[in-house]
Amino acid sequence: MTTHVPIVREDEIEFTAIRAQGAGGQNVNKVSSAVHLRFDIRASSLPEQVKERLLGLKDQRVTKDGEIVIKAQAHRSQEKNKAEAMQRLQELVASVSVLPRVRRPTKPTRSSQRKRLDTKTLRGQVKANRGKIPT
Repeated sequence: MTTHVPIVREDEIEFTAIRAQGAGGQNVNKVSSAVHLRFDIRASSLPEQVKERLLGLKDQRVTKDGEIVIKAQAHRSQEKNKAEAMQRLQELVASVSVLPRVRRPTKPTRSSQRKRLDTKTLRGQVKANRGKIPT
């Protein structure tokens, strides 16, 4: 069973260059190498089922307005951070595009039920025999 993973179109994504946080000396204060990626789920061209699953995610990257916000700042170059943010968005979309397997409830077999009850009664007898012996 092959599943089709929808590809996010680049014209539906908004990139914003920001200054990265953390250590990095003067470079960090001068260069806007970190990237904010914004993706509006409702306005996208993704299939409706994928949109619903994305909006239903309990993920801090999904806002109340139905936007995905990803911040990438691992690399020193803006291009690499853009590519990483795009990859993370694609992975997020791919994770919801695969349907979870339907669980079919099963019953324990008669012999396993009987075995369980037999061991319970045996254990109860062992515990009952632990009482004080009348003299």
